[in-house]
Amino acid sequence: MDHFLYQDGQLMAEDVSIAEIAAQVGTPFYVYSAATLLRHFKLFDDALAHSEHLVCFAVKSLSNVAVLKLLGDAGAGMDVVSIGEYLRAKAAGVSGDKIVFSGIGKTREEMRIALEGGIRQFNVESEPEMQALSDVAVSLGVQAPITVRVNPDVDAKTHAKISTGKKEDKFGIPISRAREVYAMAAELPGLKVVGIDVHIGSQLTELEPFRQAYRKVAELTEQLRADGHEISRLDLGGGLGIPYARDNNAPPLPIEYGAMIQEEVGHLECEIEIEPGRLISGNSGILVTEVIYVKSGEEREFLIVDAAMNDLVRPAMYDAHHDIVPVIEATPGQEQAPYDVVGPICESGDTFAKGRMMPQTKAGELVAFRSAGAYAAVMASEYNSRPMIPEVLVQGDQFAVIRRRPTFEDMINRDSIPEWL
Repeated sequence: MDHFLYQDGQLMAEDVSIAEIAAQVGTPFYVYSAATLLRHFKLFDDALAHSEHLVCFAVKSLSNVAVLKLLGDAGAGMDVVSIGEYLRAKAAGVSGDKIVFSGIGKTREEMRIALEGGIRQFNVESEPEMQALSDVAVSLGVQAPITVRVNPDVDAKTHAKISTGKKEDKFGIPISRAREVYAMAAELPGLKVVGIDVHIGSQLTELEPFRQAYRKVAELTEQLRADGHEISRLDLGGGLGIPYARDNNAPPLPIEYGAMIQEEVGHLECEIEIEPGRLISGNSGILVTEVIYVKSGEEREFLIVDAAMNDLVRPAMYDAHHDIVPVIEATPGQEQAPYDVVGPICESGDTFAKGRMMPQTKAGELVAFRSAGAYAAVMASEYNSRPMIPEVLVQGDQFAVIRRRPTFEDMINRDSIPEWL
């Protein structure tokens, strides 16, 4: 569910007209619904009510500080994968004891900043990282709380570029070596083992891969406890998917996911952490764009819009589908036509949809890409020297620009010409 609905023929974000935002902000822009963000966070929080838990929002999916503050104030922790994301979470007022630091390439400087600023745990992904963290913690005279990310060799049955839990993936320690690696962790100074971490991928649309992974984690928990390790916390990752097309079958609900967690690991009496991103943020946002031209080709019609692949890269990178809807609601029985929806970038890959059936559309009209709250703004770039586009947050009948559109001068002035040129 989201809060982007038609009222009196106008697409609304909660109680604000999308057309009104466009008139004030200009296109293209992203707009997020606070009500949707909070509702989706609460679904996960309620789903884990059976145990001590923390829902850590995956900052990589949507990292605007205003969004992080909104969720943090509601009780969310944060899962970060870089020191930049860590500092964004801190700037949003999230305390260090609610921030989990994941990622395979943490540098010693990143470790130092997080240890000095406060951290809930590091999810360690390799022996070299573990040794580096030990060195940094000892140099600061502190203990670094850690879990070890284990790779359970489970096929998440998702897109190859977002699968993280098979043995050929770059993430984590093979689960077959986990006891050896935990023994190493116990011997290193400056480290305190607190639990186990697992994450098998993103945009999963069924529970069975999670179930397989969590069963392996449950078995490992018993083994590690028998070896003398204190395993009090299970970080079970994220990855639950969303429907990108309204007519797709809906993925499992958070309440079903929470029940499965209880079935597989509830008997261990561990604190549970999960790290959802997409299911909290994905349907909380849309990308609004204006049609520049309608171009007739020999075999097809092109809608050329002012958003581009640098604003929403998922179709180009993952062949992803996003529903595209008019901002002014189509009238019942309005004729539809197939369009290739494309952006203005000089790449054939700058294509959002091919042969998409849509109401007949004219230049100057606004359309919206649904499900653009996750992995849209965070993956944007300035390719073709196109300025980053604004982010807007709506709550009730209010809206605010939470990241402004830079001017061309802002963009160009970040470059510098050496004296000798």
